[in-house]
Amino acid sequence: MNIIYEDDDLLVADKPSGVYVHAAPGHESGSLAEEFVKHCPQAASVGSVSRPGVVHRLDADTTGVIVFAKTQSAYLALRKQFESHKDIQKTYLAVCHGAPKPPAGTVDAPVGRERLRAISHYNTLARSGSLALVRFDIETGRQHQIRIHAKGLGHPIAGDKLYGDSAADRRLRRKPARTLLHAVELSFIHPATQKRVTFSAPPPADIVYAM
Repeated sequence: MNIIYEDDDLLVADKPSGVYVHAAPGHESGSLAEEFVKHCPQAASVGSVSRPGVVHRLDADTTGVIVFAKTQSAYLALRKQFESHKDIQKTYLAVCHGAPKPPAGTVDAPVGRERLRAISHYNTLARSGSLALVRFDIETGRQHQIRIHAKGLGHPIAGDKLYGDSAADRRLRRKPARTLLHAVELSFIHPATQKRVTFSAPPPADIVYAM
C-alpha cells in the first residue's frame, strides 16, 4: 500500500488504478482491503469481514486518496460522516473532453436507478488541445456521480468506457488506458481527536501527461 498517513485509528492511502477497494465477483483477490488487512491484521473484523475497514469506495479505475478505519469506533464515526455527507470534503481532478461552459458552476442532478440527489461543483483549471482539466468538489458521494455529471455537462471524462466518448478517445495523441479521474484531496473530522484533517495525493502520470 502507498500509505499517506497512519495512526492508531485510521490509515490513509493513495489508491492506484486497476485495484478494487474490496473483493467483488470476478475480483476475489488483490483488493486494497486485502492489502490493508495484511498491513493491519488486527483490523480484519472492523466493519465487516468481506469489507474490512472500508468506509468509502473509489471505482477500480479511479486513483487517489482513500481512508480505512483500524478500529470499530473509528469505522462507525467515519461511516456516519460519509453517509450523512456532513463534514466530509472530497475533491477530484478529471481530464474531460472539452471545457464546460460556463467554466465553473454546479450540477444538481439525480444519478443512479434510485435517482438520488447528487451535487457536484466544478471549476475548469486548464485546457490543452481538445482536453480540459476540471476540478470537482462533491457534496454527495453517489456511485459514478462525477462521471455521470461530466457526461451531463457534455464533456465526459477521457477514457471512461461507460459514460465516455470512445470516438473522442481514439482521436487523442495518447489514448487513455483508464478513466482519467483522480481523488486529489479528502478532508474529514478525525474520529479520535475530533479535529479536521486533510490529506492529498498528487495526480498520477497519465493525468499529468494527458494535459
